[in-house]
Amino acid sequence: MNAIKSVSQFHRLLSLPEPRHPLVSVINLAESIFLEDDVWKGFVNLFYCVALKREANGKIRYGQQHYDYDKGVLSFTAPNQVQYLDLSTIECGSGYLLIFHPDFLLAHPLARTINSYSYFSYAVNEALHLSAEEEGDLITILNKIDKECLHIDKHTQHIILSQIELLLNYCNRFYERQFITRNNHNHQLLAKFERLVNDYFHSNTTTHPELLTVQRIAKLMNLSPNYLSDLLRMHTGQNTQQHIHEKLIEKAKEKLSTTNLSVSEIAYALGFEHAQSFSTLFKKKTSLSPIEFRQTFN
Repeated sequence: MNAIKSVSQFHRLLSLPEPRHPLVSVINLAESIFLEDDVWKGFVNLFYCVALKREANGKIRYGQQHYDYDKGVLSFTAPNQVQYLDLSTIECGSGYLLIFHPDFLLAHPLARTINSYSYFSYAVNEALHLSAEEEGDLITILNKIDKECLHIDKHTQHIILSQIELLLNYCNRFYERQFITRNNHNHQLLAKFERLVNDYFHSNTTTHPELLTVQRIAKLMNLSPNYLSDLLRMHTGQNTQQHIHEKLIEKAKEKLSTTNLSVSEIAYALGFEHAQSFSTLFKKKTSLSPIEFRQTFN
């Protein structure tokens, strides 16, 4: 897998002059020309990228659905996420790329909190769609970052990272708005999630089942794990893991109270390799061991 290791290397691949700052840059897509290079056939960036593509036309892939948009489209990638570009079809259009190397975050609080912005872990096709006003707010911030790159002194890092943090916090607000405005589609996803979880626990009767995990159910729904968890949290107050545990404990209580299966057999039926792991989770969620819970029915 090819790696684009530096901001300077990325500039060269886009036929741009050397960046003003070695660790951060705001790139104008209208001024960029992608070089013909095998790197685009499969690569990872070793830096963060926030892409604001203006005047996006045609069908935009969002999760496993397609939507038509003519508004701004914002997408995020973190270091080491695999990407592919087909130069025969790509059109740069207009817009901006904000790229910044992880080293630029060192000794700043954002180095610890950057992972809390879960949209950096979304699949690349799960984009954020902006209104004209929202787009304008972000472009104002990008222009300030670009301007500050001209003045490299002891204040530069703090000022630029303060602007990046402001931009990311705006994006948190915009994502919450997007979850809400996609209400009908999201309700369909929530119904599908509930159906898949119920089907899983109803179908595990004969063969040794695999434990239901966040990754497994997200794959079944053609969504990234973080996106699914954010969606569930927004609408229900609980993430995917909490929902799975709730359903698992509900099923365990049913088996403990209505069957003579041993704790080990119940753990096995629910997908646990070790009964102790099941017992630990059950007690954590109910304050009772499986045996203590069963005894309340005797």
